Amino acid sequence: MALTPPLSRPAWSVPHVPGPWVLVALSVVAMYAQSVWDLMHGIWSTSEQAHGPLVLALSAALFWLRRDNIIGAPVAPAPRVAWPLLAFALLLFVFGRSQGILIFEMGSLLPLLAAVLLFRGPAALKASAFALFFLFFMIPLPGPVVDAVTQPMKLSVSYVTEHVLFALGYPISRNGVLLQIAQYQLQVADACAGLHTLFTLEAMGLLYLNVVRHASAVRNITLAILIVPISFAANVIRVIVLTLITYHWGDEAGQGFLHGFAGLVLFLAALVLIMGADSLLRFGVKKAITS
Repeated sequence: MALTPPLSRPAWSVPHVPGPWVLVALSVVAMYAQSVWDLMHGIWSTSEQAHGPLVLALSAALFWLRRDNIIGAPVAPAPRVAWPLLAFALLLFVFGRSQGILIFEMGSLLPLLAAVLLFRGPAALKASAFALFFLFFMIPLPGPVVDAVTQPMKLSVSYVTEHVLFALGYPISRNGVLLQIAQYQLQVADACAGLHTLFTLEAMGLLYLNVVRHASAVRNITLAILIVPISFAANVIRVIVLTLITYHWGDEAGQGFLHGFAGLVLFLAALVLIMGADSLLRFGVKKAITS
């Protein structure tokens, strides 16, 4: 009688995860649960930092997708690096938590996870490098840094918006970050052209790069650099859309439902620009290869 081969695991089934990894994951969740809860009811509930929970969820998903590579990585512990890194992460968490310094409290998660992975070996750390790096975008930035960078960005976005709409024939003028179009006055807020928005768009662009996984290093590096001006252009598009909505349909439309729609326009514009830049780079790389 012929032997039937063992049934393969269905694609939807949950794979076996070794007990120690489950224990480590639960310990990390327990350690940061209160911090995440406080952020969800604090700074992450604001429009400027609303990307924090999404980045955290996407990072967790990236770790899960790379679980086989992490668990199956060759065992080559690096305790001489892992123990000091773990001690540093714990001290950073305690200090940040006790002093209310969010950048230390949540930032400690990165060296903590890196230390845990190094107890497995450098290969495990390498397998989860992008997921670990992506967590950086959820860390709340210090207020002075945000203010120092945001104001020049708002001025630049206001300047470009004014000149674009004036060239199109609209009655618009500017005083700093205040735009005057017809009888309406709009102020370019932090949420429209701030550092947090740039951070969110940069994270989205890097996630796109990780998903498409181009073989060309030049193409990846160039596109990563282009994400910064693309983010600026997307911010300009968003402010232009809000200004035009206010001009044609009134202040209530600009500040009401359509204001949220302009936020969607921001991310759609950024995605279209990233994909467009990627297509141009693909054409350039192919032309360079064939020539």
